[in-house]
Amino acid sequence: MQEIGEFLRSRRAKISPAEAGLPDYGRRRVPGLRREEIAQLAGVSVDYYTRLEQGRSAGVSDAVLDAIARVLRLDPTERDHLRNLVRPTKQAAPVKSAKLRPELRRMLELMESVPAFVLGRRMDLVAWNALADAVAGFSDMTGPRNVAYQTFLEPRARTFYRDWPAVAEETVAYLRRDAGLHPGDPQLAALVGKLSLRDPVFRELWAAHAVREKTHGRKLLRHTVVGDLDLAYETFALPGDPDHLLVTYIAEAGSPTEERLRLLGSWAATPVEPTVS
Repeated sequence: MQEIGEFLRSRRAKISPAEAGLPDYGRRRVPGLRREEIAQLAGVSVDYYTRLEQGRSAGVSDAVLDAIARVLRLDPTERDHLRNLVRPTKQAAPVKSAKLRPELRRMLELMESVPAFVLGRRMDLVAWNALADAVAGFSDMTGPRNVAYQTFLEPRARTFYRDWPAVAEETVAYLRRDAGLHPGDPQLAALVGKLSLRDPVFRELWAAHAVREKTHGRKLLRHTVVGDLDLAYETFALPGDPDHLLVTYIAEAGSPTEERLRLLGSWAATPVEPTVS
């Protein structure tokens, strides 16, 4: 239950007394609000809030969680994450990621002008179409085909992503959300342990406890053959496959990136890579 305290402390450290409408009195050993200030603003006793930060969350009500989330200014994803930490889902024995449905694989094949790929649990790369492979080189990757591993432990990532610091930050935030949804996952723990040991940037970002849901945004890439690619991405949840996300890259109409994607598409082969188990 250590995760609850670390998350709450990381969030209250981001809010100044002035932002919370409180006088800033006395010397503060750490940035942000004190425990007693959170308790006061949330309408609970200091002892009650302290027990929550210590991971003793049995019996905490939705009303109290909502009040604390309001004081800490949590966004919807962070609110869900807090609830997942307080009321963790019971985990069954570890199972392998679900295989990609043939219909989804066929859809990837038909998306010839749009780079598209499927992410599984822990940001594993499950499948992709030919154009996504031509853009990102999925089939040529060394090491695990996992976005987090590739982002932090493959040197090419720091030149491939023109905004690598932003990509690194959001990648860790996605992993944090996965950890909250699937507590006690040994494979995720092993991945986080490996990245923490081998990359100081990952270690620092993981300690920040940022949480984010993968939805949409921009990717600025530097392709070794066609040059810079400025892409928007859209992520689609698959209701029948809750552990899979479909991610697509879109170029602005008439842009140099659209022309460069068209060039890559003319070189791309058509088969989709096999599912990664």
